[in-house]
Amino acid sequence: MFQTLFAMYPTLQETMLALKQGRTTSVALTEAALEKAKNPAGEGKRVFTKLYEKQALAAARASDTLRAAGIFRSPIDGIPISIKDLFDVQGETTLAGSMARIGEPAATRNATVVQRLLTAGAVIVGRTNMVEFAYSGLGINPHYGTPLNPWDRSKARIPGGSSSGAGVSVTDGMSVAAIGSDTGGSVRIPAALCGIAGFKPSACRVSTDGVLPLSTQLDSIGPLAASVRCCATLDAIMSGLDITSDAQWQAAQLKGLRMAVPKTVVLDQMDKHVQVTFEKALDVLKLAGMEIEEIDVPEFSQLAEINAKGGFSAAEAWAWHRDLIARAGNKYDPRVLSRIMRGQTMTAADYIDLLGARKSWIRAVEKRVLPYDGLLMPTVPVVAPTVEEVTSSDEAYFAINALMLRNPSFINFLDGCALSIPCHEPGTAPVGLMVAGLNGVDSQILAIGMAIEDLLRARY
Repeated sequence: MFQTLFAMYPTLQETMLALKQGRTTSVALTEAALEKAKNPAGEGKRVFTKLYEKQALAAARASDTLRAAGIFRSPIDGIPISIKDLFDVQGETTLAGSMARIGEPAATRNATVVQRLLTAGAVIVGRTNMVEFAYSGLGINPHYGTPLNPWDRSKARIPGGSSSGAGVSVTDGMSVAAIGSDTGGSVRIPAALCGIAGFKPSACRVSTDGVLPLSTQLDSIGPLAASVRCCATLDAIMSGLDITSDAQWQAAQLKGLRMAVPKTVVLDQMDKHVQVTFEKALDVLKLAGMEIEEIDVPEFSQLAEINAKGGFSAAEAWAWHRDLIARAGNKYDPRVLSRIMRGQTMTAADYIDLLGARKSWIRAVEKRVLPYDGLLMPTVPVVAPTVEEVTSSDEAYFAINALMLRNPSFINFLDGCALSIPCHEPGTAPVGLMVAGLNGVDSQILAIGMAIEDLLRARY
């Protein structure tokens, strides 16, 4: 059952405090997460493609032993965390939500992000389900099932994707936080639709070594969790930053911040609930002293034409998948396969033109955005539709998918960073407020996001 905003999910900080005070143990947390994941009446069978029950419990026991000896590895030591089925784990084949990779060679080492989580003492409970090969923002997976959104579950609404299982693993208590990937919104979309926080860092911030690619130009790795502070903690660990300093987890001062709301495209096709919720959130921020201006960003209206031949995702996915498609193309989700196949017709000249167009586009957008501390926009313009709505036809699927990806993908193409923060009133459909910035201002956006989150928590 979907509960109330900000009152439903434990944060990393709350969980760590409970561990330090002896009110719980890592083993107890892990057993509870696994129990929920294995519950036949729950979403676990659709949330996870693989559970690490034995390994997770062993890691939890080790964490409890170290804590008893006064050894504290990190702010996530002993806490259950899930990883998207896109990251290499030594000795396993990375399936990426597909049947086509069954039997492919196993990974010889852990992905960098996985290793950093393990080194920090995270208890990895399992691999989460996803859109096959991360190529959609809806969360539909015909091979392993589609986890259902926690909101209005009786109507079987989509969780958002591609990090679908990641989002639901957090909302359903199967992990305290989750790690996903974001190529066009695949962390922020499920965060927005499921009512949690999600962070897409600047692409170069977190290593993609050992992560099965969708687009090497656009891929980024980010967390989904109960709060912005949770996301900041995980981002610091995955980025290899100094986690002994508290400075990176301090909120900004909202008064005097100058933020821009792009009028071009991003406010189009909003449903009434998202529109009203977004406008109320802006009013709250203005009352707190934030200066918010609506601006034109005509470059946003040009992006569809720039990507008309398929964009980086199609070109780079085709380059990676062509041999696998030749061997096992009949095992792909047809809707994913059709998008990959668009890259087959793109030429080297098309790709080079796209690289040049992106550089010019980024320069133009940066010129408009530089006077501001960040951008504000709805993460997605509509509430979560039902699985039936999006799978009723190919036309419906691709139209809704394009709408879901539209706003988040601007930031990926910009090579920027962005948060999705819940901004809906308690008991209503989840709505995400996207707080975005240019490349490299990740710490600033996280600090602004913390301040916004604190304000909304106080209000709701």
